[in-house]
Amino acid sequence: MIRPGLCSVTLRRLDVDDVAERAATAGLKVIEWGADVHVRPGDDWGLGRAREAMARHELTCGSYGSYFRATHGEAGQFKEIAATAEQIGAPRIRVWAGKSGSADVEPDEREQVVAGLREAADIAADHGIEVALEFHGGTLTDTAESTVQLLEEVGRANLGTYWQPPQDLPDEPALAGLRLVLDHLRAVHVFSWWPANERRLLTARAPLWTEVFKVLESLDRPLDALLEFVPGNDPELLTGEAQSLRELIGSET
Repeated sequence: MIRPGLCSVTLRRLDVDDVAERAATAGLKVIEWGADVHVRPGDDWGLGRAREAMARHELTCGSYGSYFRATHGEAGQFKEIAATAEQIGAPRIRVWAGKSGSADVEPDEREQVVAGLREAADIAADHGIEVALEFHGGTLTDTAESTVQLLEEVGRANLGTYWQPPQDLPDEPALAGLRLVLDHLRAVHVFSWWPANERRLLTARAPLWTEVFKVLESLDRPLDALLEFVPGNDPELLTGEAQSLRELIGSET
């Protein structure tokens, strides 16, 4: 039920076909194409190349990684994002919840983000697509509690969330947060930053990730586990990290 995959931003400096080839060679099954470099909204040429690369290397598009933040200045931009996601075959669009942390956001900004997310979810639904929130500091999803609150406030069935280990948070509090958002979980970004933003191999936080995948085993629906970062942005580390991910999932296929 858990598919091993790759965020294309992990290999941001590489060509679309090179990203797909390396993912397939590493035994990964799905790709989240990033909207910043590899498949920009409305970029027909990039779309075509990504579709061809996935077909050539027998990969599936797991999601479209947008940088939409549901702010006032982005009004009207999501339609093109949703159209691009549909054309690339993405069942899900990743979005961000504003530009302020949950403890610091002003009421009018929060109101705008909620309204923007409702509109985005409705547009995505018209395309048969889900939306999922980036779980990240400096946004309204900076904690598990604030993420659940936001999801309830937006109130759209096709809106869920991602999860990743919050920076500087020890294993047990991180796992408690994962359990809190589990019912809303759509995908996990897999990486080991510890401490702070020091990028390390997955094995450096093996106890955390082992427990994460034990929690995820309780789900009775498909889920994507997507490698997002490798130390030094080194493409040569992808094969080993993919192997570690597949071992954590318990799948060598």
